[in-house]
Amino acid sequence: MASTSEARALEGQVAAAPPRPAAPRLRGRLLPSLRPALLPALSIIALILIWQLAALYVDNPRHLPSPAAVLAAVIQLGASGELFYQLGVTLARVAASFVLAMALGTALGIAMGRSLPLDRFGHPWLVFFLNVPALVTIVLAYIWIGLTETALIVAVAANKIPNVVVTLREGSRALDRSLLEMAACFRIGRWRTLRHVILPQLYPYLAAAARSGLALIWKIVLVTELLGRSNGVGFEIGLYFQLFDVTGILAYTVAFVVVIQLIEWAVLLPIERHASRWRR
Repeated sequence: MASTSEARALEGQVAAAPPRPAAPRLRGRLLPSLRPALLPALSIIALILIWQLAALYVDNPRHLPSPAAVLAAVIQLGASGELFYQLGVTLARVAASFVLAMALGTALGIAMGRSLPLDRFGHPWLVFFLNVPALVTIVLAYIWIGLTETALIVAVAANKIPNVVVTLREGSRALDRSLLEMAACFRIGRWRTLRHVILPQLYPYLAAAARSGLALIWKIVLVTELLGRSNGVGFEIGLYFQLFDVTGILAYTVAFVVVIQLIEWAVLLPIERHASRWRR
């Protein structure tokens, strides 16, 4: 009887014992999710440290200001509203050029990848425009069209379209022929074939073209603003260049790079993951 009562008392103590804290379990879940962001964060910190050391070594703020000085300039420009206005103008031009280049480049790339005669006919044109310097395209667009927004968008898109065509042409050549034959057998139509068979297989190529295109287009937009526009980040960088103000140049550069990187992380990467989910 004593042993039975002791066993029951022991069971009551175990039942009344408080639950173990869930911190180790939560920690085990959080660490793997934070691990992919650890190396990029360390890389950015290393870049800032190298910048700071280089500024200390040069010891001339007019030639190489410190990260703190550039950050103070960004805050000052943001407080005045000038930074956000110029960023908005440039981002609108980037968006218009990006959409035009992706739309025309995707259509031409798919057509050339699906049609051998069209590919042979358009290949010399493609090689020619791939090797035309961006500066030449910008200058000719301003001469032929004028110092207008249309000339800027046309010049920027013309520099990016050949790269999109090349990427999507290779993607069209790599399409699964068996899926295309199945779509033809079931007679689902060209539009549904494009939407449900061709485009899902081209999503990785579209994502690659979009990410590389965004990085290229915003740089060309800055050059076009520098040469022929009266506003935008490129125009402001040109003004600071005339004043030999490296702090202002770096302030606009860092602010715009951060905005473009946020667009890639918040927009392009989620779209790429969503579009590629069928491959998992």
